[in-house]
Amino acid sequence: MRSIEGISMAAAARAAAPLAALLLLLTIAAVPPPAEAHVQIGAYNKTCPQAEDIVLKEMTAILAKSPNLAGPVLRLFSVDCFVGGCEGSILLDSTASNTAEKDSPLNQGVGGYQVVDAIKAKLEAACPGVVSCADTLALAARDSVRLTKGPFIPLPTGRRDGNRSVAADVAPNSPPPGATIADIIALFANKFNLTAKDLAVLSGAHTIGRARCSTVSLRLYNLGGRNGASDPTLDGNYTATLRGQCKPGDNATLVDLDPPTPTTFDTDYYTLVAGNRGLLSTDAALLLDPATSAYVAAQANATSPDQFFADFAASFVAMSRLGVLTHHKGEIRQVCSKVNQPAPASTNAGAAAGRSYRTAGLALITTLAVALLI
Repeated sequence: MRSIEGISMAAAARAAAPLAALLLLLTIAAVPPPAEAHVQIGAYNKTCPQAEDIVLKEMTAILAKSPNLAGPVLRLFSVDCFVGGCEGSILLDSTASNTAEKDSPLNQGVGGYQVVDAIKAKLEAACPGVVSCADTLALAARDSVRLTKGPFIPLPTGRRDGNRSVAADVAPNSPPPGATIADIIALFANKFNLTAKDLAVLSGAHTIGRARCSTVSLRLYNLGGRNGASDPTLDGNYTATLRGQCKPGDNATLVDLDPPTPTTFDTDYYTLVAGNRGLLSTDAALLLDPATSAYVAAQANATSPDQFFADFAASFVAMSRLGVLTHHKGEIRQVCSKVNQPAPASTNAGAAAGRSYRTAGLALITTLAVALLI
């Protein structure tokens, strides 16, 4: 066996083994944790295994009493995701020094907050400080689809809550007034990495829910700024029906987005849009792009909702991943309308002590490693 100055290679290897182990431990200790975790199916399986059952039970009871709340909850989730990501910022109240997203003029018709608050209270009672408001909303929206005869969507969880909610952030993440279908598709692609198909699929959420008359009044009475002019692309009989429901200047009355089946998640929305009876201008705009128009036609003529259900599940999950906060980012709010109060000094002291122990441990490892090198 070869030797170095009288020391056999085997002996040298045996002597070096403890040093190698310590150097490996030193290296591992010095490596920072992953910068970002990811949402995953069953994120609460160990920390709050009953979480999804609690949400489903509460949503079942809520929709049994108020079926029309399914649409608002579903819309509330999409509004949250498209402004800053799916991190519950839409749920925060305004303060004396800040106007929150929920009070943006563009969000005046958004509702469903009380549903999230009620479910979050149940989750806090069962598992304090575990399930985020962002996930509470995401799961409630998922169950809004399921409980209105739509598909069950396996939904990744593990989102944490953000603490920024600014009304000025809403407009840059929304289609501007007068936006064309090309503008909306570009917004989806450039800001959200979603496709024209995703736009057509997610628009299918309008199969449930209602909208204020103010969202359709221009199409009924003032198209292009011409007093009394209605939208010629809107079916004439439907225009007459809507004028009977929405009088000039009426901003409060709610009308069904899908009148034949307003509380059933189905493909009837696409039948309406294909027949020029889509309530919103963005619904009608789907007919003006080849990709979105083709999807509308395919679903309007489908003999089964299966393809739409599969597509919606995929696009819904893609949307649900937008801008999520996980791992060390964000917080778990105790009350969804307010950010958590700063931790008590004793908690901060404990965290500092933990960091001190870790620093001391790292120093000890370094000292031992250096000693073995001498």
